[in-house]
Amino acid sequence: MSKPGERRTRRNSRKKRRRRRRRRRIVFHNRRQSQDFIDFPSRPIHIGIPKCLKCLHTGIFPNISVKFIHVISLSGTMYSFNGDFRQRPVQSMRGASKNEKKDSLIQRAQEERRKREEARLKNASATKIQSSFRGFCTRKILGAGMRADFDKKMQANQRQPVLDVDSLHWCISKLPIFFNNSQDGQRLISLSQHIIKHKDAYLDNCKGKLRFLLFQLKSLLQIVVSYLNSIATASAPIAIPMRMLEVFLSPSTYKDVNLPQEMDSQRIVIELQQSLVNKGYFPCLRRLLNSRVPASLERTALPPTPIAESIFDLIMSSVNFAVMTSDKKFRQDILRMITKTFLCEQYSEQIALFLLPAMAYGKYPFPFVELIHTLIEGASSPAVQSSSMSVTDDIPSSSSTITIPSAQCSLSGEEEDTPWLLASVLMLANKELGNLSVQNCATYLKLLQRLMKQLPQNKSVSHGMDDVSDSEDDMDEDEDQGITSIHSLQKECLRLINSESHLKCIYNCLMNLPQSEYIEPLASIAFHLLVHHKMAMHKIRLLYVLAFNSQFMRNMWETCCTASVLTVTGSSTPLLNMLSKGVPMTRDNIDRIVPLLATFCCLFNHSLLTIHDADFYGDTEVSTSSMPFFLDEVVPMCWHLRDTCLGIIELAHPDTRMAISSDYRKALEKTGVLRKKDNEEEEAELTRQWAYLFKVISSLVRQLHNRDSRRSFCPFGHWLAPNVRIATDRPSQIYSAQNAIFVRRDFGSLSALTKANVDTDAPPLANRDVRNLVILTELPFVVSFLDRVKILQNLIIVDKQEHQGEITNFGMGPSIVINIRRNFIYEDAFEKLSPENEPNLKKKMRVSLLNAAGLDEAGIDGGGIFREFLSELLKTGFDPNRGFFKYTADRSLYPNPEAGLLVENFTSHYYFLGRMLGKALMENLLVEIPFASFFLSKILSPSNASLDIHHLQSMDPLMYKNLLYLKHYDGDVADLGLDFTVVNSEFGETKIEELKPGGRNIPVTGDNRIEYIHLMADYRINKQIRPHCNAFRRGMNDVIQLEWLQMFNSGELQVLISGASVPIDLQDLRQNTKYSGDYNDVHPVIETFWLVLNDFSDQQKRQLLKFVTSCSRPPLLGFRDLYPAFCIHSAGAEVDRLPTASTCMNLLKLPAFQDAETMRSKLLYAIESGAGFELS
Repeated sequence: MSKPGERRTRRNSRKKRRRRRRRRRIVFHNRRQSQDFIDFPSRPIHIGIPKCLKCLHTGIFPNISVKFIHVISLSGTMYSFNGDFRQRPVQSMRGASKNEKKDSLIQRAQEERRKREEARLKNASATKIQSSFRGFCTRKILGAGMRADFDKKMQANQRQPVLDVDSLHWCISKLPIFFNNSQDGQRLISLSQHIIKHKDAYLDNCKGKLRFLLFQLKSLLQIVVSYLNSIATASAPIAIPMRMLEVFLSPSTYKDVNLPQEMDSQRIVIELQQSLVNKGYFPCLRRLLNSRVPASLERTALPPTPIAESIFDLIMSSVNFAVMTSDKKFRQDILRMITKTFLCEQYSEQIALFLLPAMAYGKYPFPFVELIHTLIEGASSPAVQSSSMSVTDDIPSSSSTITIPSAQCSLSGEEEDTPWLLASVLMLANKELGNLSVQNCATYLKLLQRLMKQLPQNKSVSHGMDDVSDSEDDMDEDEDQGITSIHSLQKECLRLINSESHLKCIYNCLMNLPQSEYIEPLASIAFHLLVHHKMAMHKIRLLYVLAFNSQFMRNMWETCCTASVLTVTGSSTPLLNMLSKGVPMTRDNIDRIVPLLATFCCLFNHSLLTIHDADFYGDTEVSTSSMPFFLDEVVPMCWHLRDTCLGIIELAHPDTRMAISSDYRKALEKTGVLRKKDNEEEEAELTRQWAYLFKVISSLVRQLHNRDSRRSFCPFGHWLAPNVRIATDRPSQIYSAQNAIFVRRDFGSLSALTKANVDTDAPPLANRDVRNLVILTELPFVVSFLDRVKILQNLIIVDKQEHQGEITNFGMGPSIVINIRRNFIYEDAFEKLSPENEPNLKKKMRVSLLNAAGLDEAGIDGGGIFREFLSELLKTGFDPNRGFFKYTADRSLYPNPEAGLLVENFTSHYYFLGRMLGKALMENLLVEIPFASFFLSKILSPSNASLDIHHLQSMDPLMYKNLLYLKHYDGDVADLGLDFTVVNSEFGETKIEELKPGGRNIPVTGDNRIEYIHLMADYRINKQIRPHCNAFRRGMNDVIQLEWLQMFNSGELQVLISGASVPIDLQDLRQNTKYSGDYNDVHPVIETFWLVLNDFSDQQKRQLLKFVTSCSRPPLLGFRDLYPAFCIHSAGAEVDRLPTASTCMNLLKLPAFQDAETMRSKLLYAIESGAGFELS
């Protein structure tokens, strides 16, 4: 027998060997499970690696790889197989004399600390991997066992004639635990068939066990939904799962169940519906609808297939059940989920062509009122929380059972506003609007106001300052032309908004609601229609119904004026005043005032186009006038709108400027040096709104100014803005050659930054100059007329310097030299100054005139001969006897519509005359030619836009009067015997032309007389002389930029051409007169001259002025701007001589007459003889 010490030694050795062997094994610890799970021994089970690999190869753990086992066994220091598991102290063999330095000690400590942390993390990772592996193996074993037991019990139940309730309960409880969509679909179907077959027995057995019943049904129906979602795109049968949902989501199923007092059949269905909705019930139905229902060829409310009918019944049964319940939160939750799933997302063909029409017009009434209230409350309340009961939390959730990726939108969030939701609401409303009460109509308008922001817009719409005219070609087609494309959605939305039911709803609101409840919603709806669709005003009936509702227009302007915000001092500041002063506003205030003001201006501008001047000024006593305001109300409106335009310009172009360009900023943002701006899309949308607001306000202000120009209703100086100061006496980049063309650009950008600036590397304009350019192009009338004349002259000087240069003053450089016969002045000029012979008329021009004998007239052209030539040429060219122009009733000139019968190529003559008039303007030559105001308006209109009927009065007052009579005629218009034709008399021949195709056979009646009036006016002032005016405009623009002339209205342009018809100011003339020779201001002859001139009549003074300067009217800016200055030169003491003049120098050569009578007679003889330059 061995000694105790030896036995202890052997025992310790055996323990060490056992420890070494354990290090080579993977230990699976037993976790206690329920009685239904497989029992394991209480002590750890040791499975060696070879056995584990054997399990893999035999298929017990088919999804575990050898690499996974290898990672588990070798992933950390605790799994090394050298048998050394104890930590030993580190021995330093360097000796005491080799002391370690401080830095190396710290570094070594850090490295050891890092290794220990790494080892700890590896150990933790290995533990987690082992735990996951053990759980997976356990679930595989349990699942296999449960499936086998489930199959046995289901086979036994199907063979027995009587239901084994306990066995059925066991199957229902265990199926959610091991259910897998790909493996257990048939088991679910067989169990569902069994439950449906023995439904009553199953429910009877659950009496008194409500919580148990709810738990089982929730679990079972959730895996039914999960299974349907997984096979939606497959060909597997879905009838039984669909039947399960129909049966157990119906309140009638639970009528005979013994329920406690606090729970009824409705509450059970509510619990089940909430449970399914949280697990993706409605997204599953949408997927089934899209996958199992064929697309229809046209819209229909009838289900195309039985499956479509079943899916639609499931959707609408949930909706109708929710509406019938008293649980408001549940009702709103269901409606929100229906909205999210079917109405907010992009339509499939099944939804667009079947589901939505079936909801609106199908067999189930859709709860539209509840829907709009739910959507309104959802937008104003916090996020909607899930309303499911705590029982739902007891349902086991497994990744292999009921996870549906498409069910991300649960009840915990709000529905998102989308274009599809807008279209859905409009479609559902189309049937119900006629039955809504007034208050529900107001609620609907508020919802529509919110959703209109989602109205799809045209890709090509860009509401910048360059939007001069509207076009019907702005409707871009989407690449996808199917029923679900954005383009088709836009058309559908506009069609529904145009429907009769919408108009009746809005009319109902206008008639029965207080102003505060409908003004802002309607203004916002109209604003979004206008800002995204340029032709909306002409295509959407809602807009022109509002435009011609006088009470609505008055209320909207009142709301614009009274909308205010509280300041920090507690006072109230109108938002309109903030805009007028260019004060930045918050986004909330912008959203309040911009839609209101923009909608008002656009609608009022449109209505003004149809209001004749007689109605506008109140000349008629017709009670049905569509003018919503009195003239004394329009006057303050004008300066409010004028100041608002100026304030928006101030906001768009503030005095501060970014230190770096936008391109450089983008480059820095890409490199990460600068932070990218947030909400760029929102900022772009806000810029578009500001641009549209400025566009419509400036358009309305211009139209009101045009009315005031035709017939004044505002006091003198009303349109001038006191805070606008454009310095005309200092250098500015406005007058530089590169910026000499006004260009309309996008709102908020540099309005005059043309391509020439970029190409020549010209410095950018200062924001002050940009503001001035915008004002001069959009609102020039807020600057005084004299300042605009100075600006025009500065622009002309810059242009002349570029094309002529200073060297031409010395007879050198590029110039035009022509010989003209005085008796054939027009014919010679037309030939020699044609575009083929002289393409550039901006050059200096020198003229030699030939008298009747064919000899050169005396005198050298220093500018005076050219000025007389140009003056005589224009008088001859515009003479009505030549046939190119004719007189109106007030003896004003306009193009002769019959000019084409006189000469073959008549447009070339109008082009020539336009060039000559442009040359006169460029040379600051005044010619006394009275043009009709409508003709000057056509010259100034952008792109030769058509004029409206208001300009007909300046062309044919009698026809204008007759058309107004026809408009207000009380009798039967058909009795007048009119049709859509016009009769023209051309040189004695009568010719009938149709105003519209088939006009001979279309009588004018009370219904179409407005169309007849506008077609007749359009024919007379636009169509009949369009080629004449186009050629004349092109000719003028070839010499002087029409954009410069557009700073003036028609009356002001007439003043530029002919000068102001004002008396000659002798005091101004004397103050700016120079003297040469022996004369000075106090010389006796000069004193006598001014005394004699003071006694002249105004006509004689004009004759003297024409004799000296070749023009009878004074300069627009006074004689101080006459160049060269008016000068009197001594012609000697020979009193028998007549006074002579050198018009090229504005020089009067006056002999030294000793008495006033002699001077008077000699002056009158000289200025009245009209002998021309032969006297010089």
